[in-house]
Order: sequence, then structure tokens, then C-alpha cells
Amino acid sequence: MNTLISHLITWTATPSPTPYPEYTGDPNLVTPGVLGFIAIAAIAVITVLLLVDMTRRVRRVRYRAMVREELAAEAAERGEAGNDPR
Repeated sequence: MNTLISHLITWTATPSPTPYPEYTGDPNLVTPGVLGFIAIAAIAVITVLLLVDMTRRVRRVRYRAMVREELAAEAAERGEAGNDPR
């Protein structure tokens, strides 16, 4: 078992015999291109749409809670505390 572990450590610790070739082209030409731009733009648009939808839903829930509180307060004023305004 120790021999296997020592061979494994030796195999993983040795550098590869052929290093990666160095890039000789213009580094300014290495870009994600049009496809990358379209992907990032789509993610940004979807994120904005989700934020707008989430804000609208949270606002709607908050307004419904305010209306329920007002209806409960009106029912309490009339002495109808036992009846549910729903």
C-alpha cells in the first residue's frame, strides 16, 4: 500500500514533460466575441426583468396586507370582531 501511495505522489509531483506552447498571437484579439456579448446581455436583461417582477409582487403582497388590516380595523370598530372580512 505504501508503495502505491509513493508512486502516486511521485507521478503527480513530476511536471509534465511538454509544457503548453506559448501564445504568439495578438492578445487584443482574444475576446469572447459576439456570442459572449449576446450571452451576457441576455443575462442582464433577464435579471432586470426578474427584479421588476419581484418588486411588483412584493408591492402587491404589501398592499393586500394593508387592505386586510384596514378591513379588520373597520370590522373591529363596528363590533364585528368575530367575523373574518375574507
